[in-house]
Amino acid sequence: MNRRNFIRNTLLTSAALAATPLFAHAEGNSSLKDFDKWQLSNKQWRQRLNSTQYNIMRNADTERPYSNAMEKNKQVGTYHCAGCDLAAYSSEHKFESGTGWPSFWQPIDKAFVETERDFKLIWPRTEVHCARCGGHQGHVFNDGPEPTGLRYCLNSASIIFKAA
Repeated sequence: MNRRNFIRNTLLTSAALAATPLFAHAEGNSSLKDFDKWQLSNKQWRQRLNSTQYNIMRNADTERPYSNAMEKNKQVGTYHCAGCDLAAYSSEHKFESGTGWPSFWQPIDKAFVETERDFKLIWPRTEVHCARCGGHQGHVFNDGPEPTGLRYCLNSASIIFKAA
């Protein structure tokens, strides 16, 4: 069983869920790497997420390009995981990729996202998901701007913007 299926199928009691902090590090402290991994049941995820978020974050679905709320957002702030509220991306790292999805050249901290090979299309891709809750966010490609050369191409339903 892979890690994503383990997370999806593992149950947390409601008491443990209530004790899990929504935000594992203090605002502005992006260097903290020690946060608890979330392990919620499908039922608990369905209670936390709307149907679009659930399909994207738990089933690795993808929203249509140019149909999302975050692609054109130019405000200063942070983008948090819609599943667990972990601040993962900064507006400072966002760029216009022309792909129809919000794109970033790096996360706030590499420890806040994890990657996994995705073979759902003809060619392999690298899936990006939240390091805390395992929620699918999108994919990372090697065609982004300097200084990283990466493009984290995200589904806007998987992130929540919080203005500075």
